[in-house]
Amino acid sequence: MRLPLQEATALAEAALIRVGHEVKDASVAARHLIDAELRGLGYAGFGRLVSISERIKKCGYPRQKIAITKATSVSAHIDGGDHLGLVVAMRATEIAISKAEESGVAIVGASNTWYTGMLSYYAEHTLEHDLVVMIASNGTPRVAPFGGTERRYGTNPICFGFPSAVHPVVWDISTSALSHAAVMFDRRLGRKLGEGLAFDAEGKPTTDPTEALAGAFNAWGGYRGSGLGIVVQLLGMLAGSAMLPGDLRDFGFLIIALRPDLLTSLDEFKIKVAQYGEVIRATRPIEGGERPRMPFDRSRNERAERLAKGFIDVPDPIHAAVAAIAIGH
Repeated sequence: MRLPLQEATALAEAALIRVGHEVKDASVAARHLIDAELRGLGYAGFGRLVSISERIKKCGYPRQKIAITKATSVSAHIDGGDHLGLVVAMRATEIAISKAEESGVAIVGASNTWYTGMLSYYAEHTLEHDLVVMIASNGTPRVAPFGGTERRYGTNPICFGFPSAVHPVVWDISTSALSHAAVMFDRRLGRKLGEGLAFDAEGKPTTDPTEALAGAFNAWGGYRGSGLGIVVQLLGMLAGSAMLPGDLRDFGFLIIALRPDLLTSLDEFKIKVAQYGEVIRATRPIEGGERPRMPFDRSRNERAERLAKGFIDVPDPIHAAVAAIAIGH
């Protein structure tokens, strides 16, 4: 289904309001989901919206308010009140930006939340204020550590962002071979997973999304990626999460932001970041291959193309599901 951007945004907001969100929070979450679609990450866009609806129908819309439980001039902790992470994490990001601009550095943690989405989305907002940023988020254990076949940590994304005189640099990765959103998306569309990416409940390799969801995903990058995933799990605990968060609950979100002028000239740093990006892109490619890219180049280019076209393409089954949510079916 081809949707004009305004129509797509209105549909996402309507669905989020229908499942209980206030208009302001629905708008915050919808902008995040539409940005995922613009970047070609449909599993994190409308596909994720279907999962959000299913979770709220199962657990109910939370009555507790999002609240700051601890705060200093450079830090804060947020109890997310079991609210959607797309909303809670944006609140944490806004607080981190404000404190870092005032004090030079900030660390903000949020817990008691779920589905924090694309960490790069929060990084971009932080970079608009010329801050360097690091973000980590843990979640429901779905990934087996290197050498194992049982789930012991979440898909656990980590993200870094650096301001630039041209294009800010954003590096955002999942520390698992698969993201939960992508596996759910493939299951909804009846698609198989790639070989060697997941185990079933008995620890045998599988390409079936349903079996993988009952079993475990592989770690990304062997023992190095496994170690990074474990570190993110610990950072989520620092933000207040449980050691092993439950099913779609009690995720931890941690954001650290700082002003470059604590250490160097902001303008000079931004110029060097931009120049380094050009050095990377000018690297001689392997024979028959494309030139290397800087992190986030693909996402930035795809977003620009879709914004210019003015529409996104959503798989028919996913569009039908979101449309049904929006009218209360």
